[in-house]
Amino acid sequence: MLQIKRVYEPPDRSDGRRILVERLWPRGLAKEKAAVDLWLRDIAPSTELRRWFAHDPNKWEQFRKRYLAELREKGELIDQLRREIEAGNVTLVYAAHDEQHNSAVVLQELLEGRRRRPVKSGA
Repeated sequence: MLQIKRVYEPPDRSDGRRILVERLWPRGLAKEKAAVDLWLRDIAPSTELRRWFAHDPNKWEQFRKRYLAELREKGELIDQLRREIEAGNVTLVYAAHDEQHNSAVVLQELLEGRRRRPVKSGA
């Protein structure tokens, strides 16, 4: 099972292996409290992409496309995550406040092989 969760939320038994998928360590969080089993900082978006996005939901679709393009160059890390998932429960932990627009959402989508539904424009 694969899930995502803010690193600031308390760890739970159901989390399984907690993997931090951020380039920077979360602000104000002690390593013991984070209960991170593995820190894969190199799977996070590049510094340039992260700064450009700045967690602006209006840039989400473009961020998503650019991050997926970056992930195509990180096959070994994606394979490592897939092996972790095959071995047991995995929780990708992230620091962003926005639970719908962050890099862990994109990673989860990629790892689960989900296809995005087209966004309907105009109602």
